[in-house]
Amino acid sequence: MASTNPTLGALLRGLRNREGWTLKEMSARSGIPVSTLSKIEHDRLTLTYDKLLQLSQRLGLRMSELFSESTSSGEQPVTARRSIGDLSRAVRVETPNYDYHYLCTELRRKRMIPVLTTIRARSVAEFGELVHHSGEEYIYVLEGGIEVRTEFYDPVTLQKGESIYIDSNMGHAYLTAEGFDQAVVLGVCSSADEGLMESLLTLHEGEISSSAEVVG
Repeated sequence: MASTNPTLGALLRGLRNREGWTLKEMSARSGIPVSTLSKIEHDRLTLTYDKLLQLSQRLGLRMSELFSESTSSGEQPVTARRSIGDLSRAVRVETPNYDYHYLCTELRRKRMIPVLTTIRARSVAEFGELVHHSGEEYIYVLEGGIEVRTEFYDPVTLQKGESIYIDSNMGHAYLTAEGFDQAVVLGVCSSADEGLMESLLTLHEGEISSSAEVVG
C-alpha cells in the first residue's frame, strides 16, 4: 500500500501556495535556485539536511513547521510568544519628521512591527521624498489629525479614532493635518520579510536613543 505521507515537494508547494509566493519569490527568500525548487516540488530532487536548515532559517520557520501540513481548519501552531509593549524598553528613533517608539523589540523574526509615532512634518516639502518598504501597514490616529499622502491616491485627512491600511511598497508619507502642531499614531507594519525591522530603521536619518537590542 502506498504511503500517504506527503513528500518534501508537496510540503514546499503547499507552503508556497499558503504564502502566495511564486517560485521566483521563494527562491529570493531562501537563496535556493528556481530550477532546484522546481525539481523538489516535482519530486525529482531532495535536499540535504544543511540545505533544509538553510531553507527553514531563511523562511523564518522551524524545521517542524517546514514539515507540517496545513490543516483543513486553517489552525496555526501555538508558539506561546508574548511581549509587553513598554515605552521604557522601546527602541526610540528621532528624525526631523517623526519621533518613533518601536515596541516589543525583543521578539525575533516578527511578522508585525508595532510602533508608536509622533508626527511633526506639516508639508510634503518639509517631509521630502515619499518612503517605500516591503509589506503592508495599518495606522490608527490616537491624538490630533494627520494627512496621508500616497503615490497613487489623492491625499486623505484622518482625525482621532480614524485609521488607514496601505501597501507599504507604495510611496507614502504621514503629515500633521492643518490645525495641529503634531499628531500621535499607532502603526503596525507587517511583512513576510524577517528583516523588516532592519529595513525600517534604514529609512531613518536620526539616531537610535535606546539601549534596547534591535532585532527583527
